[in-house]
Amino acid sequence: MADPAKAIEAIREARPPATDRFTYLTIVEANLSPEVLPTLNEVLQDASLTQEIGWDLVFNLVNLPGSEACLETIARLGNPREVILKVLETLELLEEQEGYDADVEDEADNKATQTVSADKKFIALMGMLAILHKRIKTKYPSRFLAQSLQTVYGAYVPNEERTAAVINLVYSLSKQKRPPLPSRKSSVNVANPDLEGDASKNAPDPEADAAEKVDEKEEQLQQRLLLSFATCVLEGYANGNDMAWAARLVEFLNPYKIVTGRKTLMAKFREDKGLAARDDIVGKLVALIEDLGLESCTKGFVNHLTEGPLHSEPLTGAEDLSSPNEIALSTGGCVCLLAYWVFSLTVFDARHPQPNLHIFPEHYAMLDKLLQDDAHTQIQKSTGTVEALVAIGLWLHSNNLISSEKATPISKPVTSVDDPTSDYMRYIHLVTLIALFHPQIHVRNAASTLAGVVLHSDPSDEDRLRVLYDLLENCTFASLKARAVAWLREEIIARSKEETQSAFNTPQALETVQYVVFPNLDFLEETSSTVEVAEYLAGNAAFHMQAVNFGLFLWGEKESKETEANKGWAHVLPDNMEATVRGRWFDPLLAAVDRVLKREGEEKEEIELGPVEGAELRLLRLRMEDLDGAGGFTVKK
Repeated sequence: MADPAKAIEAIREARPPATDRFTYLTIVEANLSPEVLPTLNEVLQDASLTQEIGWDLVFNLVNLPGSEACLETIARLGNPREVILKVLETLELLEEQEGYDADVEDEADNKATQTVSADKKFIALMGMLAILHKRIKTKYPSRFLAQSLQTVYGAYVPNEERTAAVINLVYSLSKQKRPPLPSRKSSVNVANPDLEGDASKNAPDPEADAAEKVDEKEEQLQQRLLLSFATCVLEGYANGNDMAWAARLVEFLNPYKIVTGRKTLMAKFREDKGLAARDDIVGKLVALIEDLGLESCTKGFVNHLTEGPLHSEPLTGAEDLSSPNEIALSTGGCVCLLAYWVFSLTVFDARHPQPNLHIFPEHYAMLDKLLQDDAHTQIQKSTGTVEALVAIGLWLHSNNLISSEKATPISKPVTSVDDPTSDYMRYIHLVTLIALFHPQIHVRNAASTLAGVVLHSDPSDEDRLRVLYDLLENCTFASLKARAVAWLREEIIARSKEETQSAFNTPQALETVQYVVFPNLDFLEETSSTVEVAEYLAGNAAFHMQAVNFGLFLWGEKESKETEANKGWAHVLPDNMEATVRGRWFDPLLAAVDRVLKREGEEKEEIELGPVEGAELRLLRLRMEDLDGAGGFTVKK
């Protein structure tokens, strides 16, 4: 590195006209270091010089610590068109530059580069764009803005610092109704040189067309672009950060189910500064979106979510659009906005629009729209959007918004288990896909909760029976089959209080599903490989555990069956069900569990049970022992 004193002298003495601008630019680049930045900023106060060389310094300066003042000067005095292009180019190189920085980590000559994080570079560039776009005077500024927003979103990483920076950018460029909301103590704040600096220092656009004035339509285009961008950012942030909207709604709506002594997600988001910052950032994004014009849940907004096409990259090609109505909003971002509205209405008692929609047909249409093509991939890549869908469904059910009068779900009497499915079955199928494939366990649990409550809301007991049979017969996931058994039990309990006969307070339900709840397991005794038996049990332990619990529920202890506290369930049991269940399911299952736990079998290879699988099988064995003497079941201890 050159001596700082000599570098400062060179930058001062070589200023044009002492050298031409190309030579001077070379001298400046050769002598750049944090120490020379104050001197360079003085030199850059010459607007004519900065218009000639400023844009060429952006990439090198953004990598130097302490260069914010120089970058702001370039943004205020440089040619805005040229500087914007350089800023966008630098944004596109951010990811590549991060990789370069990692490779040269141990090189002494690159220490200055290492001290500037990618987030700080991004923040500095956002501050420049806010100033630059205000300086451009052209007939079609929306074309510049569309290109910038696309590039910004391509470089966006959904953390608090970058999100705060893009919020600042949009507030600066929008016709906002109010200043940014004050921050909570947990919030992350980033500099906004456009609002904090002196706009009177801005140089005029040297390429401005004085004869042209931006018309109202052009301003509408810019506002719509900013709104579209903000919905994209909201979707990106929700997908990149666990917001726990659905799980917190479950806790809020069902406080009696909270395990005593366990810290709730509600408490964690209140007390943890990092989690509180997420709520704060999303709150600011939503306020920004509302200020940009999306402040009510109109019929058109609902139609966008239910009937319109799926827009995942609405900014692509936006620079060629001539009407604000042609600029789409992010579908996922709008879903997240809707989820935040209903979540904050409920949990924070906030003032947000109360949507006029129902589970049928609107929420069902949203689920179908987002999950109809390759649900597994959609759930994995859009975790926040999918959780938002679950949160909306939970809120709708909690407010008894099941079906609109104009859209009563299909619900036909069951004549066979192969009858065409109802809207309820298709809806529950989509929700259970979330319960299976979402990476966050609390979202899977919330989705299971939603599927269960919607199932119980189906007005047709025949339809509910069809749904349960379908899950138990065709689902290959033990955890979901276990939930179906739990829902069956809930149905029997709930309908037992009804005076009108139904499938669930008569033997009809169990006559239909007993062979899928308690399937024939004779094949386990016929399987010679103990390893194969162990694999089957490990994969289906959750389902069989729930079936054992269901057996205890149905038969219980003989002496307590007719007590006032437990009148028993004899009225829902088909004739001779105990004996047939014991023969086809209980005895083979018990024998298989004992065989695996004792490492018995014809094969000599050792069975490697993991700690979880082993614990599950031992617990299953203990629960089967609890059936000793209940309903004729006998277990040898």
